[in-house]
Amino acid sequence: MADGKVLRAGSAPKRAAILTAARELFLSVGFDRSSVDAVAARAGVSKRTVYDYFGDKQTLLQAVVDTAGRATMATIERTLDETLAGVTEPAELEDALVTFAMRISTEMLGSAEYATLARLALADSRPRGAQVDSQLITNAPEEAVAARFAALGRAGLLEVPDPRLAADHFVALTFGVALNRLGAADLTRDERVHPLVVEGARVFLRAYRAAS
Repeated sequence: MADGKVLRAGSAPKRAAILTAARELFLSVGFDRSSVDAVAARAGVSKRTVYDYFGDKQTLLQAVVDTAGRATMATIERTLDETLAGVTEPAELEDALVTFAMRISTEMLGSAEYATLARLALADSRPRGAQVDSQLITNAPEEAVAARFAALGRAGLLEVPDPRLAADHFVALTFGVALNRLGAADLTRDERVHPLVVEGARVFLRAYRAAS
């Protein structure tokens, strides 16, 4: 951000239009080839407004990543609530875990928000020279899953002495396998996703299900 510059919160619709325009340009032509002038033109605002709201292109990139990250985390939290919050019996665990992993695979990983994060935030694909805080994609999702697994542990359904490690294992065994094998673009329609997720959930439960 420009040294000492105080940014304006400004108009919410204008701010949203700038973020949308920046995301579209960063993804279509690349961060390096996107100019503030082009962002302003696509958003229907002045170049001065972009600078007043975001300071510079690097800060605008971080804002695009943060917006996508918050939307992704909201999806994860909502999906955790809808699939795992009501589990009270050991027999419900497998179906609940499979449903959670399938929804993440088919809804979140194929979303525009995840595509933005994957292209702009992850270290192996982010724009050359861009500095991006990617905690919302590299750490926060697993922490959210870990918190839910810890709750299931307290309920006597899982044995998770290290909930974060359990979350890492679950992610790797389920939608992580599907993502690595099939790619995010194919997960919403590929019939191979479900059996991969089911087997991953079963392997996870063999390691972490609480003894009866």
